[in-house]
Amino acid sequence: MPELQRLRADHAPALLTFEQENRAFFTASISDRGDDYFAHFAARHEALLAAQAAGTDHFHLLVAEDGEVLGRFNLMDVADGTADLGFRLAEKATGRGLATAAVHQIFELSATTYALTSLRASAAVTNTASRAVLIRSGFVPTGEEVLLSGKRGLAYVRELPA
Repeated sequence: MPELQRLRADHAPALLTFEQENRAFFTASISDRGDDYFAHFAARHEALLAAQAAGTDHFHLLVAEDGEVLGRFNLMDVADGTADLGFRLAEKATGRGLATAAVHQIFELSATTYALTSLRASAAVTNTASRAVLIRSGFVPTGEEVLLSGKRGLAYVRELPA
């Protein structure tokens, strides 16, 4: 059974493989990270770990028993009891409820470990899979439209239990 793990330095190789192998799949529903992201991956990974150590962000990976990264679940811009949730799941891991289960684990961590009271999220209108995960997980549309790398999207919010 895959395990949700807090991002660590030793995750870098498996995370890079995850991003490379799923690049085309991700680009179909969200904007491409660009070649620069991959060329400077090591520095980017170190920056994520620094932000995590500072407490402004919390990054998590869904890791298979063999160490393969199946997904990312990030809490970003942590402030005043709230954060933005972002996630992506490997193409081969979709359709099995893994994203929904991981989001529920993020709720638990958010409330107990990070002392958050609510989460915000957004998804492109065309990204029906992510929007379905958000709705199944109890996120409520705010009615606000957002632009996500030039794509029309919808904003959501989820209050967390105390």
